[in-house]
Order: sequence, then structure tokens, then C-alpha cells
Amino acid sequence: MASVSASTTTAIDVPTLVSQLMAVERQPLDKLNTDVTDTQSKISSFGTLSSLVSGFQTASSNLSASLQKLAATPSDTGVLSATADSTAVPGTYSVNVTKLAQSQNLLTAGQASTTVAIGTGTATTITFDFGTISGGTLTNGVYSGAAFTSNGSGTQSITIDGTNNTLAGIRDAINNAGLGVTATIVNDGSGTPYHLVLTSKNSGVANSLKITTSGGDAAIDGLLAYDPAGTQNLTQTQAAQNASLTVNGIAVTSATNTVSGAIQGVTMTLKNTTASPISLAIDRDTAGINSAASSFADAYNALASQIKSRSAYASNGQKGGTLAGDGTLRLMQDQLRGIFNTPATGGTLTALAQVGIALQSDGSLKVDSGMLNSALSANFSDVTNLLSSSTGFATRFKTWAQAALDPGGLIDARTQSLKKHIDDQNTAIDRLQSRLDALQKKYTAEYTNLNLMLSSMNSTSAYLTAQLGSGK
Repeated sequence: MASVSASTTTAIDVPTLVSQLMAVERQPLDKLNTDVTDTQSKISSFGTLSSLVSGFQTASSNLSASLQKLAATPSDTGVLSATADSTAVPGTYSVNVTKLAQSQNLLTAGQASTTVAIGTGTATTITFDFGTISGGTLTNGVYSGAAFTSNGSGTQSITIDGTNNTLAGIRDAINNAGLGVTATIVNDGSGTPYHLVLTSKNSGVANSLKITTSGGDAAIDGLLAYDPAGTQNLTQTQAAQNASLTVNGIAVTSATNTVSGAIQGVTMTLKNTTASPISLAIDRDTAGINSAASSFADAYNALASQIKSRSAYASNGQKGGTLAGDGTLRLMQDQLRGIFNTPATGGTLTALAQVGIALQSDGSLKVDSGMLNSALSANFSDVTNLLSSSTGFATRFKTWAQAALDPGGLIDARTQSLKKHIDDQNTAIDRLQSRLDALQKKYTAEYTNLNLMLSSMNSTSAYLTAQLGSGK
């Protein structure tokens, strides 16, 4: 009888086989996911461009505004600083400062400690009023025969009791209450060295202090009560004072050292008095205009560079930009180029290059400060027209930027289109993923069943082999 040999079929590695099959099936899904990722990168690129367009819009606006600004230049910056707005009148002014504005300072009697209780702790109300001291005489910090007139700004009060009746406690109570008075403690090095110093936060003669006490603690009254027209338990170490100055010989006073209105459109900040008058020149802010022009060029260059790099096609092994071939970028480039190539009207100057703001061979914008300064000096009104009129370049670039940024504008419209594309692709991804999940289950079931069939066949083969072998 012929011999019979058993043949065994190897079981299928179902997970590996299904994974390999699904890798092929997933290729369309992978392409969709890659497309979504690429589209998200495009949206991000438009976000960057939007920020750059906004910066260019601001720079265009600032360039236009800089032509309206004037510079205020003092001959001695140690005496004052100044700023001028567009209403100022160019010219040179003579300024003589005889007094600086200052706040009143009051000093309490000395105390041996800052933390030892003063008085009994009986609740006492301390009321502060602000006004003008007039008449009388001042001797060693004490007034006699003077009058006090409130400025009508209202009184402010605090309460001193057993919780805060120390020098430090009174200081903190005053400072925490926001009364318009600052309290500090000084040490003069004597046997009773600690003094409370009270200073009006507002300078000027109308902000002198009157301090009234109401309550049963005589020690607090003896420390803090102060009436320039009556009892004065504090000593004045500095009188409230207005600033005094002359502008072109005209006397000016101010409650603060910030003086506005003495010269039309000019604000002066006084720092020191003068031995003799100084000059204050009000003129066009040429440095500011140059700075604004440079910022304008920088903002344009940053925008143009990003438009160019992000729209570039791949070449010579170099990776293309995220927005290569995007029509929106081409349109932005064309619109910007169109503004540069369209002359301004209404003046003798029609092109930016005529004032030293010129496009270079590489497409960048460069400012020639010397040429710009010459144009500002020789023909300021036409420079203003060239940049700031309705057909001026700064005006048109600002308008273009706003249109590009507005809802429904170039950037927003393209961004919304890309977002819709992502939504559509995600819908397709969800549908395809559901189909793939079902297919994976189908493959797993089919090959698992095939494994069971093979196992059964192997068992049958083994049984037959055994039977045939026993009958040899």
C-alpha cells in the first residue's frame, strides 16, 4: 500500500494582514488629511499677512499724521521740555521761569517712637480741607494774621482710634484713604526724632491744607490740628506755590509745572528756574517725519517680502511657499504695484521717488533722508499733498490696507473660502473613516473565519492521515 503524508496549512496572521490591507485602503484618507493640514497652513499664512497689512496700514497713517506734527525744542533742556500739537504756530518764543510750582509740606512735633500709642485711643475724626492761605505773615513756618479760603473741592476725613493711634498707624491711615495727602515719617536724629510729614499731592497755592480734629483725644488734636488762620500744631516747611514764568514778556502762572495754553498748541514741563530767558523753537518735526517714513518703508518691505516668499513656486530643489499660485496674493501684488504707479494729483510732486522714498531693483522700498529733508524744506505743502491728500500715497495705501482687512475683503474672503474647504474635507474624512472602519471589521471577520476553516482542514487532514496509517 502507498504511504500517506499529512500536510499542515499555516494560520494567517490576521492583524498584520488586515493592517497591510487597510494601509492601501487608507491612502485616499491620508491624502484628505494632508490636504487639510496644507490648507490650515495657508490659513496661518494669511493670518501672518493680515498682521503685516495691519502694520502697514498703521505705518501709512503715521506717515500722514507726522506731517501735521511740530517739534518744540528748548535752548536749555534743563529748564523745560515741551511738546507741540498740530495747532501750534511755528516760531521762536522767549521763556523766563522765575518760580516752579510746589506743594505745601507740614511737619508734626517730634515723637520718641513710631509704634508707641499717642493719646488714649478715643476715636477722633481728622478732616482735611484744601484752599488758599492769604494775608498775614509767616515766621519760622507759622502764620499769623492769615486767612484760609477753601477751594471748594470738598473735605476728606479719616478716624484715628485705638487701632491706629501711633505715628506709623496715622501715616498708613492717611495714605490708605486716598485723601490727596501723602504722609511720610522722617528721623531728624534728636531725642524725639520721628516726625510725620504731610504733603499735598497737588501743587499750587490753592491746594494748601487745613486740618480739623473732632473727638475726645487731646493728644491727637495736639499733634495734627492745623489752621493757617488759627491754631497751628504743625509747622510749614514748604509753602504751596504756583509756577511763575513769562512767555515773550507776558506773565503766566500755573498751579502745576505742566503748563498748557501759554503758547497755542504747546505743553511745557518746567524743570528749573532761569537766570535769563531761554528760547523755545516751534518748527516742523523733520526728525519725526523721517522716522515715520522709515517705519513706512520697513512695514511695506516686511509685507512685500512675505507676499513674495509665500507665493513662490518650488524651483532648483527649493521648497515652494505655502501660498504658491494663490490668486489672492497675485491680486495683492498687482494692487500695491498699481498704487505705486498711479501719480498723486493736486501738486507739483506726483511720485514717491521725488521725495526720496523709492522702490529698489529688488522690489524693496528705501528712504533717502537727505532727499526727503530737502523736499520738506523746499516744498512742504506739496510733500503734504503727495502723501496726505485724497490721492496721496499714504492715504491710498491706508485705504487699500483697510479694504484688504475688512470683512469680505481680500484676506477675509480667501480665509473663509479656505475654512469652508477644510469643513468640506473633514466631512469627506468622516464619511471615508466610517467606511474604512466597517471594511476593517469585514476583513478581520473574513480572515478570522478563514483561519478557523484552515484549522478545521488541518484537523481533518491529520485524522485521515492517522486512519490511513493504521490500516497499512
